[in-house]
Amino acid sequence: MVRILSKDIDISPEEFLEKKRNPVYLILDNLRSAYNVGAIFRTCDAFLVERLFLCGITAHPPNKKLKKTAMSSELYVPWKYERETIDAVFALKEKGIKVFSVERTEGSKSLNDYKFSYPCGLVFGNEANGISEKVLEVSDDIIEIPMKGFKNSLNVATTIGIVLYQIVNGAR
Repeated sequence: MVRILSKDIDISPEEFLEKKRNPVYLILDNLRSAYNVGAIFRTCDAFLVERLFLCGITAHPPNKKLKKTAMSSELYVPWKYERETIDAVFALKEKGIKVFSVERTEGSKSLNDYKFSYPCGLVFGNEANGISEKVLEVSDDIIEIPMKGFKNSLNVATTIGIVLYQIVNGAR
């Protein structure tokens, strides 16, 4: 018989937050869906992201919709709210951390061809408007997941899972 692992680990949020993390920082630029943000918290927990920046209109704890999809992971992921996305970008850049925007543009590079190094920051925008132009302009580079289907993009929470998986398993 195969047993499914469905119980979370037994550790307090305070103890868990002391764990060594992957030096990856996520910046969410004005995401509209609190449900997506909750799912992103779960993904950040799974990959032990260093910090999640929730910017502009992006939902942040406490928020009922976020809490529903986060399933308590918001207690286990270091996060900070920033009114302006550009402030989160510059805070990382001032520490010498390269910041990459994940967006489909005319000049973006394929995620498949990109080699990341730690630490790094990643910006993700909302599905209607994408990442703001001023953030794109100050990014160290712009990367994209190549699309082969009818739609030209993926759900932001799905995109974050794909990008984090590639970075955490391939970064030097």
